[in-house]
Order: sequence, then structure tokens, then C-alpha cells
Amino acid sequence: MAQQTERYEDTQLYKIRHSAAHVMAQAVMEMFPDGKVTIGPPVENGFYYDFDLPRNLTPEDLELIEKRMRGIVQGKHEFKKRVVSADEARQIFADQPYKLELIDGLEKGGLDEYGNPLTEKPEISIYQQDTFTDLCRGPHVQTTKEIKQDAFKLMSIAGAYWRGDEKNKMLQRVYGTAWESKDQLKEYLNQLEEAKKRDHRKLGKELEIFMFDDEVGPGLPLWLPNGAIMIEELEKLAKEMEEKAGYQRVKTPHLTKEDLFLRSGHLPYYAESMYPPMELEGVKYYVKPMNCPMHHKIFGSKGRSYRDLPVRLAEYGTCYRYEKSGELIGLQRVRSMQMNDAHIYCSEELFEQEFLAVVDLYVNYFKLFGIEKYVMRLSLHSKQGLGKKYVDNETLWLKTEDMVRRAMTNGGVPFVEAQDEAAFYGPKIDVQIWSVIGREFSLATNQVDFAVPVKFDLKFTNKEGLEEVPLCIHRAPLGTHERMIGFLIEHYAGNFPVWLSPEQVRVISITDVQNEYAEKIAKELRENGIRAHADISSQRMNSKIRQAQLMKVPYMIVVGDNEMQAEQVSLRVRDGSQENNIPLGEFVTRVKDKIIRRASEL
Repeated sequence: MAQQTERYEDTQLYKIRHSAAHVMAQAVMEMFPDGKVTIGPPVENGFYYDFDLPRNLTPEDLELIEKRMRGIVQGKHEFKKRVVSADEARQIFADQPYKLELIDGLEKGGLDEYGNPLTEKPEISIYQQDTFTDLCRGPHVQTTKEIKQDAFKLMSIAGAYWRGDEKNKMLQRVYGTAWESKDQLKEYLNQLEEAKKRDHRKLGKELEIFMFDDEVGPGLPLWLPNGAIMIEELEKLAKEMEEKAGYQRVKTPHLTKEDLFLRSGHLPYYAESMYPPMELEGVKYYVKPMNCPMHHKIFGSKGRSYRDLPVRLAEYGTCYRYEKSGELIGLQRVRSMQMNDAHIYCSEELFEQEFLAVVDLYVNYFKLFGIEKYVMRLSLHSKQGLGKKYVDNETLWLKTEDMVRRAMTNGGVPFVEAQDEAAFYGPKIDVQIWSVIGREFSLATNQVDFAVPVKFDLKFTNKEGLEEVPLCIHRAPLGTHERMIGFLIEHYAGNFPVWLSPEQVRVISITDVQNEYAEKIAKELRENGIRAHADISSQRMNSKIRQAQLMKVPYMIVVGDNEMQAEQVSLRVRDGSQENNIPLGEFVTRVKDKIIRRASEL
């Protein structure tokens, strides 16, 4: 059964954060009376407000703004809502050009105050607390006293383009966080400190996993040797799991003619996220943002019977999406991505078992990576978006949404529901996961496609000898290499399990006398499928050990004269434990077992 969850917008915490944003805007405008305000919404874990100010803010300014906010909060000012006409709103915000632009959008019924498309014309409302008035739809707390003085904090200053458009003016964005209690704020700040240590951008550089380069381009990661190993291990894992589940692997090109994406419907719905076309010999080509149209071509390349179904086509295809520069975040939001993609073509009769098999695949991955908290969200369409955001077929929308809902319920899989979050061609299960420190990540999706197979004239012959259009399930349990590895870096803090570690063993010689023996051991380990490197540099042993620890190598083998003469090794484990006089063969057997089992323990 679907779990009933309270929407963030309806929570007290949302109201506190939204109200804190207005209080912050009041404090800033008192400091800069000639400043211009834009928008200030609540976001995950806090709030922000964008300002156009006569000078750049400093960290010292934040301290002063925060101090003034505490004074405003202490005043116990009521948040008063008033619905106004567009003309009255223009009079109120006559000296605020950004607000005037928002009012125009609201009056026309096209965009809300955050620049999002509206399905119907909204009311125009303002909220006032103390001396500050803002264009806002709410909701807010009753009075400022509900914002606890010791439960909010201003966090940072950043640049942000007005409405996220690089062609618009760069504004100053002030981020803050607010909670219901002092203890919650303290817990969050402690979590942030831990997250900084685990930041995949920081660790990715230190552990030599990936890099970005301006000459290559933003959002286009370069995988270093250590990162390439991790990619190969994840792909090996996926191939093993998918082979057991009856998937067939395919390969498709990186670009294709415009006609393919016009036929699939991606260009009308997805054009803003695609790179512009290249024109050669009068034909436009696009680098692909997804693999599905080509997989549809492969399925449709020959006749299919119900006996052939399901057909499961899998590919780790590289896709390209033009994410806005301001939205690029390390590996979590990139423009080039290697996707754990597959498409399952099946009949309605087979749908439930195939859909649940994909869900089971997710759960198996969660167990392997020690992901204990996750949410599966059934993302539905909205009737108002038909023909604009979604394929215009209400009957099929309701039918397929019910099929997914019934499958999840019959499978005993907990899920929540969210309106207006579906793919343009059908409902989907979006998967949110949390790392061990409680940070949330969007991992992957399991989508149902009732619309596009028709566009590609995909068919199979059913038991009655009649032609039938298959359903298509789009799935990517490991998401993309980029996002998955970014998550795993932070989840493990770089202390990867042995099977995933780029370097599994480092052999350290105490003096030059043992160099040849150290290289011999490393060679034997590699011959046994263990990634090993011998450090025979001129550094002291403790420096070599320290370097291996910094690179978070799971096992360090130290060899001196005693070990060389006895043909044994002394072991230092990443967790700090040690073991001396181990026969090399015993160590090899132990490590190989952990690799084969993909064990989480050292």
C-alpha cells in the first residue's frame, strides 16, 4: 500500500523556513534600503533569498544580518496575508523591478513567483511582517516567535542568475537553515561537518578518482585510472546481475539523426536539456540524451512473438545532457553520463512480474552497498499537464498508474506517491537513497512507457495470433556511474570495500634490500586477480604506510628481512588492526574470498 506522507509544503518546518527567509529579507533591506529583492523559498534543509544589492556581501555582513533577524523574531510580529489585484501589487512594489516582472507573470497566468509554469491563473497575495512586505503565496507561521532564536543560522553567500538564466543578471544568494529546535540545528551542523569531510569532490581529487578541466568543458568528467577501475567494477557487477536476470547486452552510437528524437517525442518535451544539433550534408544530428529510441529500433528490427517476451535489452551507454552551469555539482550533476540503462519489452500479462523483478534488483544493490534508508516514490501525471508536459491520453495514464500501484502493493513494497512528477510518456518509480550520514541522493528510476512503443510501431504477436503493442519498462538501478560513484565516495568516506577499492593491497618494503621481494609479492597478487602495487621508493617505512593510509588502501603488507627469509608477510589493515607472520598463500586466499563475495568487511 502507498504510504501517506505529509508534503513538505504542509509541514511546520516548511512554514518556519519560509518565514525565516522573509525575516532575513527584512534585515537585508534595512541594511541596504536601495537594494532589490527577488524570491526567497524554503529548500531542503533550509531557505535562501536572492538580492540585487549595491555591493557584495561579506561574512561579517552575515553576522550582522543574523543578529538583526534575532531582533525581528523577538518582536513576535504577525505574518498578515492580503489578496490584492495586479495593479495594487504594482503600486506596492513600484520600486522593485523583479517583483514587477513576477506580477506580470502571475497576472498572465503563465509563471509563478519562482518562474515555474502555472496550469491556472493564481491569486496574487502579499505577506507582511513588521515593516517588510513581500509578494508571496505562503504558507507562513502565525508570528515570528515561532522561529526559535537559537534554531536558525545563516550559512553562506553565493552567486545566482535571476531565474536561473545565464543571460540574466547575477544576484547574491544568501543561504540559511532553520529548525524546530536548537538540538535539531546542532545535529544538522554536525552532519554538515561530517559531509565536508566526505565531500566526493574533495575525496575524488585526493584519491585520484576523477577530475574536471576547463578546456574539456564543465560537467564533463575525466576518469583517472582509479576511477576507471571503479567504473569497471560497477559495470562487472551490473553485467553479472543482469545476465542472471536474462538481459541481453547491446551497444548503440553516441549520436543520431534528428528524426529519431522527433519520432520518439523527446525533442518537443526534452529539447532544453539536449545539446544543440550538428548539421552535416543537410542532416541534423544530436548527441543522445538517452538510449531508449535506439533500443526501440533494436526491438523492432525483427518480428516478435509472445513466446519471445519479455525482451530485456541492457547497455551502459554514454549520454549527454545540457545541464545549466549553475546546476552542475561534481559528479552528482554532469553533462556526460554513463547510464546503467535497460529496456524491458513485455505484455500486460507479464508486466507485474517484470516490474517487481526490477524493484528486487534495486533492493539487492541496497543490501550490497549497506544502504539502509531508501524511499520508492510513485511519480504520477497531472491532468492539467496533458498535452504540455505529458502525453495526452488520460485513459492510459490512469491505467498504467494503477498497474504500477497494484504491482507495488501486491509485491509488498512500501512506496509513496507524488503528483506531477512522472516522465512525459508514463508513470515511474523514483528512488531516493540516504548515505550513512543521512544525506539524501536521487539514485535511479523505474519507468513505464505506454506511449513511445506506438510511435515506433513496435509489435508482437499474441496468443490469439493478433498484433499487440508491448509495454516498455525503462530502468537504471545503478543510475549513472557518475552519480553512483559520487554517492559511494561519500557513503564510504573513501573507505571502499575491498572489491571496489582501486588499489586493494600495497606492498611496502622496509629497506631497499626487500625491494625485489616486495615486487615479487605484488606480481603474485596481481596474478591472482588482486590489485596490488609495490612501494619501493626511498621513503622511510612510516612515510610509505602513511601514504597508503591517505589513499585509503584496505591492506598494507610490510616486508622486512624476517618476512623475506620466512616467505611470509606482516599485515596492516586500514581499520588499524595488525597481524604478523602470515603465509602469503593464506593472505591471497583470504583476500580473494572477500573480492568474490563482494564482502563489506575487511
